Amino acid sequence: MLHKPRREKKYVALEESLEDEWAKDLDVVEVPIGNKPLVYLGIAVAMIGLVLLGRVLYLNLYLGKFYEARAQFNASEEERTPAPRGLIYDREGKVLADNEVTFAAFLDLKEFLEHPEFQEKTLGAIENVLFLSEEDLMNLIRENTSADFAAPIALNDNLSQDQLVQLKGLSLPTIIVENNFERQYAEGQIFSSVVGYLGRVGAEDLKNDVSLGSEDFVGRAGVEAFYNSELAGQPGISVKLKNAKGEVLSEHEESQPQIGKSLRLTIDGGLQEYFYERMREGLAALGRNVGVGIAINPQNGEVLALINMPSYDNNILSGSGNNSAKAEVLTSKFMPLFSRAVSGFYNPGSTIKPLVGVAALKEGVIAASREIFSPGYLLVPNPYNPDEVASSSRYLDWRYQGKVDLAAALAQSSDVYFYIVGGGSPQRSTPLFNDESDYGISGLGVSRLYDWWQKFGLGKLSGIDLPAEAKGFLPTAQWKENKTGKPWLLGDTYNVSIGQGDLLVTPIQLLDYISAIANGGKIYQPTLNLDSEPPKILTDLSDLLPQIKEVQQGMIEGVTSPLGTAHLLSDLGFPVAAKTGSAQIKSNTQENALFVGYAPTDKPQIAVLVLIENSLEGSLNAVPIAKDVLNWYYWNRISK
Repeated sequence: MLHKPRREKKYVALEESLEDEWAKDLDVVEVPIGNKPLVYLGIAVAMIGLVLLGRVLYLNLYLGKFYEARAQFNASEEERTPAPRGLIYDREGKVLADNEVTFAAFLDLKEFLEHPEFQEKTLGAIENVLFLSEEDLMNLIRENTSADFAAPIALNDNLSQDQLVQLKGLSLPTIIVENNFERQYAEGQIFSSVVGYLGRVGAEDLKNDVSLGSEDFVGRAGVEAFYNSELAGQPGISVKLKNAKGEVLSEHEESQPQIGKSLRLTIDGGLQEYFYERMREGLAALGRNVGVGIAINPQNGEVLALINMPSYDNNILSGSGNNSAKAEVLTSKFMPLFSRAVSGFYNPGSTIKPLVGVAALKEGVIAASREIFSPGYLLVPNPYNPDEVASSSRYLDWRYQGKVDLAAALAQSSDVYFYIVGGGSPQRSTPLFNDESDYGISGLGVSRLYDWWQKFGLGKLSGIDLPAEAKGFLPTAQWKENKTGKPWLLGDTYNVSIGQGDLLVTPIQLLDYISAIANGGKIYQPTLNLDSEPPKILTDLSDLLPQIKEVQQGMIEGVTSPLGTAHLLSDLGFPVAAKTGSAQIKSNTQENALFVGYAPTDKPQIAVLVLIENSLEGSLNAVPIAKDVLNWYYWNRISK
């Protein structure tokens, strides 16, 4: 049997065939690819890995607390029992800030979002019972959820009896009603400059302090703000653990509420009340609104009274509601919330002259007995035409003074005397433009003045225990050149030597330095906390006692001399030292009135500052108020 020969089947790989065909058509030459693609691939994989690792680290380290808190929130429910804040007393034990038990309403945002069936009824209750519009509610939600997701949102801090009954009757799981504490301030208008007020925490507070909850309050001004951590109580915490269905698995109490630490102030409540009323009456009589009153014990720096006018009622700002009254305070052009006593910048006017006097004596610029003549002005020759009176510059005194030594210059507040002591005698001319006694004094100059301002605590924080204290501003020649491109001139030194020009201080700095004049050279840190450490001496200038005594005599003569600017105080029946001042402001169109003084002169127990913005008759407007305050304190405190 014949067998046909078998044909061998040829198997050709499809890929190879295609490669051959493509190679023919496209003239492609096959070359080895090497390791580069693998290297590039490895780099790409590594970069992706680094990005993923960075994201993991970011989520765990930077946002770890956030997600941990979210996880805990989803698995548990934390209930906070509010704790009352510590009370605030004056130095005699009068309660200035107390707590009142109230009921507060909160929106449980998590329950609200998870239960749509309650949303319409909840919104109705918020609008009809709590009188919050939809816009108000949305603003509250935005303010709170930006920092504390799904935390209860305060709707009302002090429910009325009717509101409480209505909300309880609705039994809505979305609205929480719990016990609360509302701050009550005794005579809020009178003490608010010192005590301050509270406010519900905001997004920024929650971001800065993780221990806070959206139900908490924090101090917004005064000692309420400065001592907030001490005054704030520790809330009680109870935790309910839940499963995925929201069912409570267990409940335990982590901590019980603890009342905050109480605070005793150095403030003399009786003096504060009298000082406030006298300032209010004085400003009203002048048709003015803005002023500052401060009283300090110069022997230890304790603040006895501190008043900013206009004041505000801290009960309105700390409580809920009163929206129109709050808006009036917040939008007032007189800025009642601005603490002028510690944050306001003012030219000190002639109240700077005691400091300049001490500096001039210590630096040997002038002897206390050396007299300078003031006809009511000082003429400074034009350097380009020194012998022509018509082209000279005239620096005015506020009145004819005649020949005055240091004591008389302080008592009568001679500007010419302190022009020359601060800036030096003007250039001689032919003939002389001024009296012969006005020449031959080199003057302190702005550099030495700057050093002495600092020695007496100007241009730096006093350290008073109130928020937002300002440093003031001390000008220098270099500062002026940098700012204006012009050199510092003799006239600039003359101006700052009498407390004008660019020299700016705060009222608390001003009275602190005057207290050092009163006590013989010790600059104390002003304090409002009666239980703080022993008095802190910021600077001891006791080595200046001989010079200070000369200045003290000038301030005493300011009261006893018939020509003294504070002679109105001479009939008080006890010895007082004082210095008045008037500071030109707003291109010399307005004038601030200033008074600083202390009593009794042999062992001062009170130093007082009165400042009236935009006064009618300069320092004359401040003296009567200071007189009555010193008189009240002497007969009600010192003489007893």
